[in-house]
Amino acid sequence: MNDRHSKNSPILRLEGVNVNVVRGSIQILQDISFAVERGDRLAIIGPSGAGKTSLLRILNRLISPSSGAIYLDDRPITQISAIKLRSSVNLVPQEPKLLGMNVEEALAYPLLLQKLSKQEIKQRVETWRSSLYIPEDWLDRNELQLSLGQRQLVAIARALVMQPQILLLDEPTSAMDAGSADRLIEVLNLITTNSQTTVIMVNHQLELARKFASRVLYLEQGQLLKDLPATQIDWVGLRKNLVAAKKQDAEEWF
Repeated sequence: MNDRHSKNSPILRLEGVNVNVVRGSIQILQDISFAVERGDRLAIIGPSGAGKTSLLRILNRLISPSSGAIYLDDRPITQISAIKLRSSVNLVPQEPKLLGMNVEEALAYPLLLQKLSKQEIKQRVETWRSSLYIPEDWLDRNELQLSLGQRQLVAIARALVMQPQILLLDEPTSAMDAGSADRLIEVLNLITTNSQTTVIMVNHQLELARKFASRVLYLEQGQLLKDLPATQIDWVGLRKNLVAAKKQDAEEWF
């Protein structure tokens, strides 16, 4: 990609993005526009059903916008092959799978696909295993021998060994214990230093989002209502909004 663009332009840009389902009758996302700079730590926050996961999934073409445009390094992502895009913009879902592999095989697998040397694969796997405090005795474990929180940690390591430009995380700490979640946030903050990696995270745990985010997007009913530096967010007011939205959502079921 063009060096001038990579240094001076946003790494990611959305312009007027809409996502409709059921023949266009339901809008999941409405007129979403924002830009992401290199090294941003972007937290996407909002009540259930706000469109947060859908927003993540359009960024690496797991779903396609009904209208609007998305650019990676000023290039429309529709002009980038899905395989290449997803190695650069890597999504870790909330409930990841190891696809029948043990932990060591799962960490190495994306690097084998890239045909890297055994030495390079071993080095990257060990780097991220140790950085994320994954015990060596997990390496022989399969999916059934890991808790969901442990699988989340392994899946994040599997994404990071690929050295993506952008790491997309969907509720990555939802099943982690407090210590693992805090260590993960420390690592994510570290890898964005010097714009090494850009991280976009959906997280309903506001205290963790506050420790992580340099910027916050607040979604509600598919609309982007706030796009602010984290230092300008009223976190107390935001918590009240989320609690009220959750209460209203619950009442609509009765």
